[in-house]
Amino acid sequence: MTQQSMYQASVPVLVRMLGNLRGLLDKAEAHATEHKYDPQVLLTTRLYPDMYPLIRQVQIVCDNAKGCVARLSGQEPPKHEDNEVTITDLRARIDKVLVLVKTFTPAHIDGSEGKAIELKFGPTYTLNFTGLDYLNQFVLGNVYFHISMVYAILRGSGVPIGKMDFLGKS
Repeated sequence: MTQQSMYQASVPVLVRMLGNLRGLLDKAEAHATEHKYDPQVLLTTRLYPDMYPLIRQVQIVCDNAKGCVARLSGQEPPKHEDNEVTITDLRARIDKVLVLVKTFTPAHIDGSEGKAIELKFGPTYTLNFTGLDYLNQFVLGNVYFHISMVYAILRGSGVPIGKMDFLGKS
């Protein structure tokens, strides 16, 4: 059995899921246009009052993707302003992150399994991982969770999407 490299477990997965996320937004916008309502309504929609709206869910997916490749390669993740207000803005953010993620090669990522990764959340909360645990226990879970929330918000809003829109077509 061939062991999957850190690059194979991260970059292609992130590229695919970011593309699928972009496709979900495309279908959302098309649905809103077809049914003659402002697609911006979808961006502030939440599954429940204490959950993030769709726009923040997309931003978190992007942050996890860019943070993953940067941290695993020993770089500082680029900062984004979180100032998106339209679906076009969100697509541009996804596209920017896709371009960034695709610049990373196996030489950048492979061998990072044991790399120390420290995530600081404010002044008092820190999470420490090895590279492998960071990828498997933090990044991929967050990416799949937040894309699932986008999917659920859109599906609950009547956008005609299905499981293959989430998974993507091979």
